[in-house]
Amino acid sequence: MLDNLTQRLAKVVKTIRGEARLTESNTAEMLREVRLALLEADVALPAVRDFIAQVRQKAMGEEVIGSLSPGQALVGVVQRELAALMGADLGAKAAELSFATQPPAVILMAGLQGAGKTTTVGKLAKRLREQNKKKVLTVSADVYRPAAIAQLKTVTEQAGADFFPTQASDDPIDIAKTALDHARRHYFDVLIVDTAGRLGIDEAMMKEITALHTTLKPIETLFVVDAMLGQDAINTAKAFGDALPLTGIVLTKLDGDSRGGAALSVRHVTGKPIKFAGVSEKLDGLEAFDPERMANRILGMGDIVALVEEARKSVDVQAAEALAKKVKSGARFDLNDFKAQLMQMKSMGGLSNMMDKMPAQMRQSANHTNMEMAERNVRRMEGIINSMTLQERAKPELIKAARKRRIATGAGVQVQDVNRLLSQFDQMQAMMKKLKGGGMMKMMRGLQGMMPGMR
Repeated sequence: MLDNLTQRLAKVVKTIRGEARLTESNTAEMLREVRLALLEADVALPAVRDFIAQVRQKAMGEEVIGSLSPGQALVGVVQRELAALMGADLGAKAAELSFATQPPAVILMAGLQGAGKTTTVGKLAKRLREQNKKKVLTVSADVYRPAAIAQLKTVTEQAGADFFPTQASDDPIDIAKTALDHARRHYFDVLIVDTAGRLGIDEAMMKEITALHTTLKPIETLFVVDAMLGQDAINTAKAFGDALPLTGIVLTKLDGDSRGGAALSVRHVTGKPIKFAGVSEKLDGLEAFDPERMANRILGMGDIVALVEEARKSVDVQAAEALAKKVKSGARFDLNDFKAQLMQMKSMGGLSNMMDKMPAQMRQSANHTNMEMAERNVRRMEGIINSMTLQERAKPELIKAARKRRIATGAGVQVQDVNRLLSQFDQMQAMMKKLKGGGMMKMMRGLQGMMPGMR
């Protein structure tokens, strides 16, 4: 997301050197680059104007201390103002949902058709159930889109929450009243209401969702916006902001090929905090939105905190501890352990997801790597190991020519692919012998050998 802005700002750092402070003259060209990058990223013009004005005001007279260059000092100012633009000035608790009401706490989801509301309801239900330990009920008031009710039922079941059944012939207001009554009588903590979207703003849509808001009196009214919407996200955000007392924003499809301007524009237009970001199609692909961390990612500083959080959530701690003890004791590292490491990496969203959160300097080594090819390489290795017997996984030295042919046939690959896997395994096994005391850099260098083009 916002790769163009990241690249432009990397050039900005190198633009001016040897100055003692930031001045009007030595920042003018850099601010022009920032302005162009923001506009190319589909950030709304009013947001760009205000942002550049704030950066210019804060940068003037900024001392360049220590080993910082003026370009680096300006990037520091830009980082702080980017975070403020996305809501850092609203405080640390801006991304939290409010449950300060008599249960059930009603969450009303609003947005255009195709923005990802229904999927977001499922993601939010899963998050509230698992992380907040809430008893969650979902209901669909979308009686217009074919299969909308069935879709919500499916994602709700996948999230492990409860679903209130409705019919396409029901009235949306009646649905809301009945679901709210059911949630109260059955002691649900949260009721999430999925509403109808349209392909564009229209009067009937706004009247209906306003009536739903009046009926439900939600503690949270979340505006779901597609990050790929571009400049039109601004008009949509303003229309919903005028019609409803929004409490927050959910940005979806941040993992897509969007230029990401909506992330910087919607909060500026509505004045409401971005509370969540959808980062994948999976039901656990909903992250609390942190403006400072997002600003770091935009500026190429990475988001190591998110990477650590992903590891904590996805990695099997017991399996990792067992492997660590095994390596430390000097016990043999076999192909079952090798496969387990591949599975841990997949559970964290794969290579591309991990690389996206790395600082720009680390990502540069993979700039020319076909990440899709690397992901396929991991899947191929998994398939080859699955084609082996338990004895072969435990004792790879048993795998000679005839076994290699059988394994290759079973996995649907060439014998050369089996040889390549065994060679990579040997490298990892040798590395593990040296790894007894830990050493993340050794691990990363070892992994680079597995992925084509990563050097």
